[in-house]
Amino acid sequence: MSICVLGGTGFVGTELVTRLALAGHWVRVPSRNPAHGERLRVLDTVELVAANVHDPRALGQLLTGMDVVINLVGILNERGRATFHSVHTELGAKVAAGARAARVRRVLHMSAIGAQAERAPSLYLRSKGAAEAHIRAAAPHLDFTIFRPAVIFGPRDSLTNRFARLLQLSGGLLPLARAQARFAPIYVLDVVEAFVRALRERQTIGQTYELCGPEILTLEQLVRTTAQVAGLPCRIVPLPDVIARIQAIVMGLLPGKPFSMDNYRSLTVDSVCQDDGCGRLGIAPQHLLAVLPTYLGDNALRAQTDFLRRSVS
Repeated sequence: MSICVLGGTGFVGTELVTRLALAGHWVRVPSRNPAHGERLRVLDTVELVAANVHDPRALGQLLTGMDVVINLVGILNERGRATFHSVHTELGAKVAAGARAARVRRVLHMSAIGAQAERAPSLYLRSKGAAEAHIRAAAPHLDFTIFRPAVIFGPRDSLTNRFARLLQLSGGLLPLARAQARFAPIYVLDVVEAFVRALRERQTIGQTYELCGPEILTLEQLVRTTAQVAGLPCRIVPLPDVIARIQAIVMGLLPGKPFSMDNYRSLTVDSVCQDDGCGRLGIAPQHLLAVLPTYLGDNALRAQTDFLRRSVS
């Protein structure tokens, strides 16, 4: 198959594109900065293209001749013209229209747990829900599948790696907003597996799959687990909601927005599944503690050494 992956140079995208290319698919990966996809250049069937996917004309050209389009594009915070509305909602509409115009019937779309166009508490989740609505509205002309993953972990993630860096910088002291918010973290390769199975199983057409890992942790437990595996000191100070909101406002003004008011609002919705999407797809998701030691702390070095030994034996 020929597949166009939007967001293919990101955390999930890099893993998915690699998997698709190794399976023999031709994969087109557009990016405003193709240098972000340097890891993909070694794959013979990957075409990195300098393009602005938000430009409808450019998007139409990118989709021409493709069998499938996969939309992984997403942001956690707004920056300049990259708003939730433009990156999530408008791009969702453009993908639906562009796929129809280019006669690309198969569309796989990445959303998020808690996405609702009208009732979600944060702009992030509302924009994700609105994007879903655009994809569904094109159903007579598109064979779509929507995925709603919980928070995703793995090498190069912005979850466990970020907490590890914060703990290192702070000497282990971490004031934590919404410490009792609940998560069911899912491993990035399990998310990739869900997309791969959807491509080959037609019964996934028209379906929405919530994707969660096998355990539910509070945010505090997630941070403590990260610290334990990375061998870092950890002293968490759970913040009352009033203080947490002030923290979000202040940190939202800092470069890179390490935490924002919209992030805070998203944390008021638990990132856990109401539907066993992994089970419906026949996927047994990895446990957090089965994967974390492979890329955090001293255990990561040992795991990499063991892998190299197995590779040459």
